[in-house]
Amino acid sequence: MKNYHFYAVMSRMKYIDRWSLMKNTRNENLSEHTLDVAMIAHALCIINNKCCKGNADADRAAVIALFHDCTEIITGDLPTPIKYSSKTLRKAYADIENEAADQLLSTLPEYMQDEMRGIISPKDSTDEYTLRLVKAADKLSALIKCIEELQMGNNEFKKAKEECEKYLIELDMPEVGIFIRDFLPSYSLSLDEQNIAL
Repeated sequence: MKNYHFYAVMSRMKYIDRWSLMKNTRNENLSEHTLDVAMIAHALCIINNKCCKGNADADRAAVIALFHDCTEIITGDLPTPIKYSSKTLRKAYADIENEAADQLLSTLPEYMQDEMRGIISPKDSTDEYTLRLVKAADKLSALIKCIEELQMGNNEFKKAKEECEKYLIELDMPEVGIFIRDFLPSYSLSLDEQNIAL
């Protein structure tokens, strides 16, 4: 009987630190980030369906979000300013990500590979708007990290916060605006201010 390593490898996301070029008051690992992105993507889909008369698949978006950065187990987290600094680097990194995805998929039994390929590399199997919602959730998660760091007095994240906000505005997605309006302010509050009865 053959053993398959895929899920054991996925569990290593907790060892991949994000924001590696930035001074952090608290390190964020890839597992934490993907959970945040999945929850936010799910929320954006619900907002899309209930407030924007959309038809987004919240479950599909959440699952794609859970695996959206899993290739970083192999590649590590390449900082965004480096990843997007030139077309040549972006293409080279995309090629590396594709190869990493293939390596990860090869650690699954054949009967799971096609379905998981559509989740790890969803471009061909998922509508474009759902992918945009996941990308927006990814950027909202980054914005939240910036807010948390700035609250701790870490001005290292000031420029990153401005870039995240600019990116989200340029997306021009109404559900993103609703999330920012209705949910983002709470990230600046203490637990007592959030008024949760524990």
